[in-house]
Amino acid sequence: MSHLDVQNRRIENGFRLTRVGITGVRKPIIVSRHDKDNHVTAEIDLFVDLPSTQKGSHMSRNVEILTEMIDESVRRKATSLEELAAKICRELLDRHEYASYGEVNMRADYFLEKTTDTGRNSLEPFKLIARATAKRGNELMKLIGVEVEGMTACPCAMETVRTRIAGDSPKMAEAIGDMPMITHNQRNQTTLMIEVPEHVDIEADDLIDVVESSLSSPTYGILKREDEASVVINAHRHPKFVEDVVRDILGKILDRYGQLDDSVHVTVRSESEESIHKHNAFAERITTLGELRAIEDK
Repeated sequence: MSHLDVQNRRIENGFRLTRVGITGVRKPIIVSRHDKDNHVTAEIDLFVDLPSTQKGSHMSRNVEILTEMIDESVRRKATSLEELAAKICRELLDRHEYASYGEVNMRADYFLEKTTDTGRNSLEPFKLIARATAKRGNELMKLIGVEVEGMTACPCAMETVRTRIAGDSPKMAEAIGDMPMITHNQRNQTTLMIEVPEHVDIEADDLIDVVESSLSSPTYGILKREDEASVVINAHRHPKFVEDVVRDILGKILDRYGQLDDSVHVTVRSESEESIHKHNAFAERITTLGELRAIEDK
């Protein structure tokens, strides 16, 4: 007995849906990069659009595609999350013949070896973000992003403390000079994402370096006393607002990726958990390299 394909049922006076699919699928992935295998567990979302004339999307196809592609990536290993997302996105459009748009999102925990000032090695956690989007007949775009936790030290409170300590004494002010002063610290989370054409490769480790070097200081899972002192001193030597963090990252992106096209999209988002307020501080810029270059040229 044949079964009625309810999804394919045509409807009248319907509305086109922008994204229909599945979310929150967790799969193991092996990413092989620079002769090193990284085993990650990714959370994956898959979407296509749905025309106004069709009742439903064939979501089981999404699961089939994902299972086949992930199984293949375990055997053959993916070179990056975004490269795997691009392959899955292309397959979505191949198997959903009614769709004109496909999208794949991935998020995964990632560990990178870092070295403290005293030479202690530590595996530090980061988040990788990958996305691939495609419109039928157009070039596929992929997004590479990272989430980084670090530390910011408030420059406003630092200058206020400097003024209070110096008081009306010129000698005290001269003695203090540019010495870092006490201020309140903040745990910061910054996200950097770059969207590029499929043929362009961006190294996630480089994005992590850009973000960490733009904070007051990186932070670490384990610190002995000398390393604790180094982190605190370094942070107070580089006090920053979230606005400073975002602007510093934008400048470094321009310097590092000057060869990329003006159309490349960049998103930088920074949030600091305030220690003396009951709210957080937030700054963001969503832009293109072309817009940033136009500002730089003025």
